[in-house]
Amino acid sequence: MKRILLALSITFLTTLNAQEKTMTFSLDDAIKFALENSYNTKAARNEISSAKEKVWETTTIGLPQINAKVDYQNFLKQPVSLLPAAAFDNTTSTVETVEQYFNLQANSRPTAPEGFIPVVFGTKQNMNAAVTLTQLLFDGSYLVGLQAAKTFLKISNQAEEKTELITREAVINAYGNVLVTENSVAILKKNIQILEKNYQDAKKIFENGFNEEEDVEQLEITLGNLKNQLRNVENMQAIAYQMLNLSMGNPIDTKLILTDSLDGLATSNINLGLISETFSVDNHIDFKIAENDREVKRLMLKREKSMFLPSLNAFVNYGAQAFSDSFSFFNNDQRWFQSSLFGVGLNVPIFSSFGKNATTAQAKIALETADLRLEETKQRLSLQAEKAKSDYQFSIENYQTAKRNVGLAERIENKQRIKFFEGISSSFDLLQAQNQLYTQQQNYIQSMLDVIAKKATLENALNIPIK
Repeated sequence: MKRILLALSITFLTTLNAQEKTMTFSLDDAIKFALENSYNTKAARNEISSAKEKVWETTTIGLPQINAKVDYQNFLKQPVSLLPAAAFDNTTSTVETVEQYFNLQANSRPTAPEGFIPVVFGTKQNMNAAVTLTQLLFDGSYLVGLQAAKTFLKISNQAEEKTELITREAVINAYGNVLVTENSVAILKKNIQILEKNYQDAKKIFENGFNEEEDVEQLEITLGNLKNQLRNVENMQAIAYQMLNLSMGNPIDTKLILTDSLDGLATSNINLGLISETFSVDNHIDFKIAENDREVKRLMLKREKSMFLPSLNAFVNYGAQAFSDSFSFFNNDQRWFQSSLFGVGLNVPIFSSFGKNATTAQAKIALETADLRLEETKQRLSLQAEKAKSDYQFSIENYQTAKRNVGLAERIENKQRIKFFEGISSSFDLLQAQNQLYTQQQNYIQSMLDVIAKKATLENALNIPIK
């Protein structure tokens, strides 16, 4: 019993430690972790593995194929054949043999037409074993299929690269959202602490008859609103951590400690050199994917055209047959009759009621559509890069403005607070200054996130590879 209790205690503590596992990440560490462990990147690697197997599957179609076959037959009632009686000498022995056969058939004796003799050929049981080797000699669609399979593998590799870029951007945004909620919680707690002191001071002043009750009530309303905002942001903070875990491939309840600060990331992500970066559409992963899609459509057209060509294959067969009235096929004295066959087959398509013409026309239209999509992708990516540059530049300017404005709003609110308690300013003026401060604080936090997020978007738009 003591050993059982000890084992249960160790198991419980191990489970508890696993549940309370804490992971510490900088933003770069989080990105590296996600590239190895996120659900999307793992799925992309599986797609590559599947594509490799698909290439080999297609390749084996043109390689030798060997198949073995074993047939066993046991006639519960052997078939009867009718032979012309004129072809035989009607001797007594022949009649006796036939009569003996029908005597064995009890109540199911067939009646032979006049002038014919019923005869049973072969033995009651037989077994046939054969091995066949087939080899495709020529098939145009097979050659095209090999090219298409290799193109499919290339598409899967490019899809993995695209997935990694998307994963990087998703982790950056999720990491930034966590920091935004943490900063918002800290600012709201600080504002509530200051406002609670103001509320208590105003309440004492009112009790001494030096201000109006409306001033106290106004502060109470503002304090209540801030507390509601704090509860909402704290709930959002828990969800933000779960979203970050999800984007990284962690269980959503994993406890995380983030080592980067929002302000530090915003400062380090200001890189004006990106705005002047030259955009090359030919190197963009989306353009490469569109090019490969066009290549697939070209190969499909080529495949449809190859269906008009003949196909040639060859085969070699070797087999053995055994016959017996009882199951004696594995006896040493059982006789087996061998056979072998070599053949070549040529299939020449002649007329398909214009069905092949229709499928070829469809493949040609699909190729034309792929050409249109390729050109549209080229134009869209160029526009996307220009917009991302503009958005990133604006985010930097907005961050600098928001940083300056929050300092101004803090000074204005502080002055209005002093004036209010000195009796030379109304509660309405103080409320305006407070709301302006709270708005500027949120704008400042959001501007820092925008710098980080817009840079990630620009890096993807310019197809800057992951380091």
